[in-house]
Amino acid sequence: MTDTAQDSRLLHAVQSLRGAVEAARLPLDVPGATDARRSQSSLLRQLDDYVIPRLAALDAPLLAVVGGSTGAGKSTLVNSIVGHVVSRSGVLRPTTRASVLVHHPEDERWFTGTRVLPGLGRLTGAEGPDDDPSSVRLVASDALPPGLALLDAPDIDSVVEANRDLARQLLSAADLWLFVTTAARYADAVPWDLLREASDRGTSVAIVLDRVPPEAMEEVRGHLASMLAEQGLGTAPVFTVVETALVNGLLPETEIGRLRSWLQSLAQDAKARATVIKRTLTGALDSLGDRAGLLAAATAQQENAIEGLRASAATAYADALAGVSEGMSDGSLLRGEVLARWQEFVGTGEFLRQIEAGVSKLRDRVTAFFRGRQVPSEDLGEALQTGAAALLVSHSQGAASAAARRWRSLPGGPALLERHPELAKTTPGSDAAVERLVRDWQGGVLELVRSEAGGRRNTARVLAFGVNGIAVMLMLLTFSATAGLSGAEIGIAGGSAVLAQRLLEAVFGDQAVRELAAKARRDLLARTEALYAQERSRFDAALDDVRVDPEAAARLSSAARAVETAR
Repeated sequence: MTDTAQDSRLLHAVQSLRGAVEAARLPLDVPGATDARRSQSSLLRQLDDYVIPRLAALDAPLLAVVGGSTGAGKSTLVNSIVGHVVSRSGVLRPTTRASVLVHHPEDERWFTGTRVLPGLGRLTGAEGPDDDPSSVRLVASDALPPGLALLDAPDIDSVVEANRDLARQLLSAADLWLFVTTAARYADAVPWDLLREASDRGTSVAIVLDRVPPEAMEEVRGHLASMLAEQGLGTAPVFTVVETALVNGLLPETEIGRLRSWLQSLAQDAKARATVIKRTLTGALDSLGDRAGLLAAATAQQENAIEGLRASAATAYADALAGVSEGMSDGSLLRGEVLARWQEFVGTGEFLRQIEAGVSKLRDRVTAFFRGRQVPSEDLGEALQTGAAALLVSHSQGAASAAARRWRSLPGGPALLERHPELAKTTPGSDAAVERLVRDWQGGVLELVRSEAGGRRNTARVLAFGVNGIAVMLMLLTFSATAGLSGAEIGIAGGSAVLAQRLLEAVFGDQAVRELAAKARRDLLARTEALYAQERSRFDAALDDVRVDPEAAARLSSAARAVETAR
């Protein structure tokens, strides 16, 4: 494979990685998400501002970014190298508020387009505004040799956040970072954080130690050299500028000549320039795998968090459905109003005393007792409806509260609940929806009884109770059990359930009654499950708004491997 073909393949692989990085979403505020978003943004900027442009044009001029702390003399240094004022300096802080890029006139084509720093607008001419961090001002100067451009960046420790962000962006776009510091501030923490980052990424760095008192030169330079060595930058060239008076706003030639000569030699020596570019580009490429891996891990963490939140909401509503199922079988609905209406339905006094004495004789007495009587069932049906609706509403409200409570303890959940506080309560109007559900279920039970009755409608037993009465007894049987009741309630409720069963068996037979009761129970549970699924869907919808592509992490890892293979 030719070098050109390999370069093209590598460029394509890096562009694919860039697409995967941009597509990664980190919407949830899980632990570490803020740092991961910052790293993603930084990686995108370096790919856009440096790696891709440099791979696409390996013969483009070397871009040296002049960066450093507030008041270090960056603009004065750039002006002195060029020989006239191209970047404003002053006593007010921050001084440099926007970026100024100086280039040889022959190299203009490399910078007027969007090859580098595509996110910044372009201004031209030595005179122009310095207060727009969204633009870079281009200045052509014969003082710089072809093949070299200087970019004066804002302060890395500026009090203005936009300036700090721009400074970091520009430094990530550099082939060479000219770090300017002073004898008084060379040990500051902020620039050393950036120097460590530059060292880790293999960025070529040169140091300009400015404003050094002559008597402290040896001591300060020696200490700085030891600090550089500790950070893996021991081979970085160091240029010193003694504290001296400016001449027409510029540094004397005696102080700037060595640095200017070094920069000119880089520009004029294609091999030396290529070495600096290759070192920085190689370092940037070397860092892509780990940085993409961290982003992939952060993306996977987002997916896991979303699935955890989704599962917790599903569990809350599954528990609610299980609670309804238990409430339908533990006899709790046979208390209070339902019991009272049931007693009215079957009568009181002697008949109930016969029930309490023993239900074994009921079958023989049922027909004789009810022959010729049409027993009203409306009150008992309404009581059952009210009780069932209360059971469903209670568990629905409990599910919403439980799901919200679980989200508050899970990664990403608290912030989602802040955006969707309504999730902690049931949907407005859900009580009415439950009442409709129970009424519809009762209608379904009535149709079930009609279907089962068939040709038996003319029997005395069907006529005695009526289809409605039989349906109400079937509903009562659907909720029959004695678990959860105590004392006299057990005997009365148990006897009531047995009575309802015996009465229905007298009409349909024992096997048919069991099947009818099972169908009625399954129908109510199915309707409840559908209602709860609709309530739970609010939580799913909140998660859908922060959906993460489950394949994003794998694509990032695959794209990073492709870059390594292409190299």
